[in-house]
Amino acid sequence: MATFLDFEAPIADLYDQMVKFEEIKAKGKVDVSDKIVELENKIAETRKEIFANLTPWQRVQVSRHPDRPYALAYINAITDGNFLELHGDRGVKDDKAMIGGLGSIGHRTFMFIGQQKGENTKMRQYRNFGMPNPEGYRKALRLMKLAEKFNKPIVTFIDTPGAFPGLEAEERGQGEAIARNLYEMAQLKVPVICIIIGEGASGGALGIGVGDRVLMLENAWYSVISPENCSTILWRSWEQKEIAASALKLTADDM
Repeated sequence: MATFLDFEAPIADLYDQMVKFEEIKAKGKVDVSDKIVELENKIAETRKEIFANLTPWQRVQVSRHPDRPYALAYINAITDGNFLELHGDRGVKDDKAMIGGLGSIGHRTFMFIGQQKGENTKMRQYRNFGMPNPEGYRKALRLMKLAEKFNKPIVTFIDTPGAFPGLEAEERGQGEAIARNLYEMAQLKVPVICIIIGEGASGGALGIGVGDRVLMLENAWYSVISPENCSTILWRSWEQKEIAASALKLTADDM
């Protein structure tokens, strides 16, 4: 079942019509192939028109789309599945919200690191909704140092609503872990490419976001604060999130 955002309502209506015609075709009583093709073309045209004029807030919505690929999907596609995940920070535990490991592109080996969200409710809980704890950032740093030791380039995939803000994360030094990563990444002697593939929120994104090249997908965002939280601070309500998104200049075009 396709998932549509609120501003995709015209596409959703056309999609529902197409599904009904496909059901009629499946019964074999009437040939509606031409109508299905017509609707497919109309859906493509409507989608192109809508996505050519997205507002900053709509781009934020797209970055959170439940069908959007996450870090592991990109890594497996880039490496053709030739990816060996490495685990643990050697101190506390393995943070499932931060993934990393070695993968090959052609004959070259890279260290891939990224924040990972889940594809369904169970996996989102397992991945802590893509919000790393301090041990996640320490795992990332351990892998970066490993890459530096063996002279392997580093590629990071940023997609997080922020570092986990829980009490236990603060007790284990969330701020220090992120600050340490900023300090160490600035001194790495191997190439580092950082790619924002979805949400790039605050220090949670910066914790793996210092590199020689920082790239950003078209429908991603990168900011010190989310539009909702900015709206809450300034207007005491989430209702002004669209205004906040525009004011924050958080899209790829703004960068």
